[in-house]
Amino acid sequence: MNDTFLSRHFAEAADIARRLDVGVIDQMVERLVRLRDEGGRLFLCGVGGSAGNCSHAVNDFRKLAGIEAYSPVDNVSELTARTNDEGWETVFAAWLKVSRACERDALFILSVGGGSRERNISANLVAAIDEAKSRGMDVLGIVGRDGGYTKQRGDIVLVIPTVNEQSVTPHTEAFQAVVWHALVSDPRLMVQGNKWETSTLNARASSSNRT
Repeated sequence: MNDTFLSRHFAEAADIARRLDVGVIDQMVERLVRLRDEGGRLFLCGVGGSAGNCSHAVNDFRKLAGIEAYSPVDNVSELTARTNDEGWETVFAAWLKVSRACERDALFILSVGGGSRERNISANLVAAIDEAKSRGMDVLGIVGRDGGYTKQRGDIVLVIPTVNEQSVTPHTEAFQAVVWHALVSDPRLMVQGNKWETSTLNARASSSNRT
């Protein structure tokens, strides 16, 4: 039973990789290059597993791509204070307000459903998108299924293909990581190599020089 599930799970992942819209990912790279050139900031928002992905992605965008990036989920004190005092719905929008986000900046949504006002799902992402658009910001996203509100109002949004309705969440959150790693590894964006790869190249170069 487990072997059957695991084989199917990874076969689905391979199928998703083949179906990804590389053209949309290429547009993301170009927009992020422009954002960096113009001195803009990148704000990443997500909830649940996607929130964890936001934290990881902030590190990569800052360290590897030289982009000034932030995520409200990294400040647990402010996040929980705003949730307690003002409500969960406005936590991300309030962050954008205090940060004086503007048209040079961009909002990057990582989400499975993309948010829905009608169903009151991820209402804080919906409010953040509305706030970003009111400030003239572009909205990027990596989402699942039909993309929800992020896809509806976003400017460059990649929808991870659904190959199994029972595995939308794990596949979407896994491929968020696959895609952002592709973004920061693109030569147009990467300004600093990954430690392991650069260490290996330096060791090989040193060995070659000795010979």
